[in-house]
Amino acid sequence: MLGGRPLCVLFGSSIVQYSFSNGGWGAALADIYARKADILLRGYIGWNTRRAVQVMDKVFPKDSAVQPSLVIVYFGGNDSIAAHSSGLGPHVPLDEYIGNMRKIAEHLKSLSEKTRVIFLSCPPLNEEMLRNSTSSTILSEIVRTNETCRLYSDACVALCKEMNLKVVDLWHAMQKREDWITACFTDGLHLSEEGSNIVVEEILKVLKEAEWEPCLHWKAMTTEFAEDSPLDLVSSSGDTTVNPSEWTIHRKLPWD
Repeated sequence: MLGGRPLCVLFGSSIVQYSFSNGGWGAALADIYARKADILLRGYIGWNTRRAVQVMDKVFPKDSAVQPSLVIVYFGGNDSIAAHSSGLGPHVPLDEYIGNMRKIAEHLKSLSEKTRVIFLSCPPLNEEMLRNSTSSTILSEIVRTNETCRLYSDACVALCKEMNLKVVDLWHAMQKREDWITACFTDGLHLSEEGSNIVVEEILKVLKEAEWEPCLHWKAMTTEFAEDSPLDLVSSSGDTTVNPSEWTIHRKLPWD
C-alpha cells in the first residue's frame, strides 16, 4: 500500500485474471476507486479452490504489515468442471469445494478486524458458444454445464449465509438480463464488457448496503489530495480555479 490508501484485492481464477481486459470488471473498479483505494489483482487462470487453499499463506500472509480492507473472491467455475477419467484436472467435488471456500473465508477474516470479504458465485454459461470456442488439439475435452455451475453457485451462496459473509449471486444476477446468453460472454465462459458491468453493479450494491465501518463504497471514501489549489484548471472567468478531483464525466456508465 502506497501513501496509506485502502487496499482491495481481487482473488480468484481466470474471471479475476482477465478482469482488466476487454472492459473488465476489475478495470472498472480500479477506475471507480481511483484516488480512493488501490485495486490489486491476484488472478490465476485455470485454478480451483484446492490450489487456492495451498497458497493462502503466501498470497495473504498473516504477518504482513499491511492487510487488505477488502478481498473479493471468485472460485468455482473450474471446480465444477466434470472429473477426468485420469484423476487429473481441476475438478473438485462439491463437498470439498464448500470446505475449501470455508477455509479461504476463515483465513481472510483472520487477517485483521477491518478486512472485509465478498464472495462471487459461479455465473451461468453459454454452453453452445463455449463448445465452439474451446475445441482444441492441445487440451482434453472440458465438460462444463449450466447445471453444475448452478450447483456450485448455490453452494457458495448457502455457505456465505451460514458464515455471515457478503456474496454476489452471479448465477441469478446475470440471468436478470433478457439477452444474457449472447451479451455477457466473450467465449461462453469469460465475461464481456456487458457481463462485467453486471458484476460491478452487484459489487457496488453490496458495498453500499453493507453496514461496515468504515464504509467501503466509493462515494463514502476520501479522495486523495482533493483540496482546492491555485494550480488547478483555470475557470472560464479567469479569476479562480476549478477542482476536477471528483469529476466522473469520462465514464460511459454513471456508477452508483
